[in-house]
Amino acid sequence: MRCKIIAVGTKPPAWVKTAVDDYSTRFPPDFKLSFVEIKAAQRNESNNAERWMQQEALAIEAALPDRHHLVILDERGKDFTTRQLASRMEHWAASGLETVIVIGGPDGLSSSLKDKANETIRLSSLTLPHALVRVLLLEQLFRARSIIDNHPYHRD
Repeated sequence: MRCKIIAVGTKPPAWVKTAVDDYSTRFPPDFKLSFVEIKAAQRNESNNAERWMQQEALAIEAALPDRHHLVILDERGKDFTTRQLASRMEHWAASGLETVIVIGGPDGLSSSLKDKANETIRLSSLTLPHALVRVLLLEQLFRARSIIDNHPYHRD
């Protein structure tokens, strides 16, 4: 399976980079993971969040591979258990397309990008720190993959 994570924001705290690097090394060789950071639009006093999200959407779209299955993270997305996520990952892998998971910026994702998504999921009903989402996503992808591989990491 090929999985690209695109995240808005280029300067996460050092602990996030450490955790992302650690989880990235845990996946088996047939799970090809790549991570792309998109610079957040410059915020100013205009409070034009929709314009900022649209600028970020253009950069995200430019980073998309030609053939992909687009999954976005959004608070109104479908809620999965880890086992259900594992099932979705098997489906994504079987499609032959590169799975792209997008983590939006501080204001979220533009409606135009949301409309292009194949799936919209959420990690939690809680409001999470933006940087922590990267770590939680990778942990859940790794946990779901361990279920697929019958690895003892996940315990019910």
